[in-house]
Amino acid sequence: EEPTSWATPLVLATNGKAQVITSATKRIRSYDFQTGKLLWECTGLTENVIPTPVSANGLVYCTSGFRGSALLAIRYADAQGDITGSPAIAWNYDGKGTPYVPSPLLLGDELYFLQENRAVLSCLNAKSGQTHYAKERLEGLRDVFSSPVGASGRVYVVGRDGKMAVIQAGPEFKILATNALDDSFTA
Repeated sequence: EEPTSWATPLVLATNGKAQVITSATKRIRSYDFQTGKLLWECTGLTENVIPTPVSANGLVYCTSGFRGSALLAIRYADAQGDITGSPAIAWNYDGKGTPYVPSPLLLGDELYFLQENRAVLSCLNAKSGQTHYAKERLEGLRDVFSSPVGASGRVYVVGRDGKMAVIQAGPEFKILATNALDDSFTA
């Protein structure tokens, strides 16, 4: 029933059972891992979904950014049936600027994501959806297809031309360094 989805499914264990969450153009769906039975579904994403969902603290975060902008935080554990517009949707991000290709990064209590395929970074509180900062330009980078990576209190964003921004992790936007790597990155 789906015209397209490039997102890698996410398998989560809940109440002793695994569920497979798929993120696609028409619907976000969750299936029972053992039986394949549809557990829940909802609308809310844009066309041509590529970012892989991420999850922590009982929420799964699904994003898309082609021909529109969408980010939903879903309480997946006890969700059943069509959860569109229900309390199972913990929050959604109304601001524009969600990723087309890069997946979001969940690091600590923060959710980081890029705007489309641009070097423009936003950071939200992952539990509440409160914006810490939005659409901060990463000077010197362009065309970002790689997903942000987090380690040792830092967020790393690499452009296709090998330029890398190192950002301080946390609710305050601060670029710590910009590096140039001798390669191109699309992964």
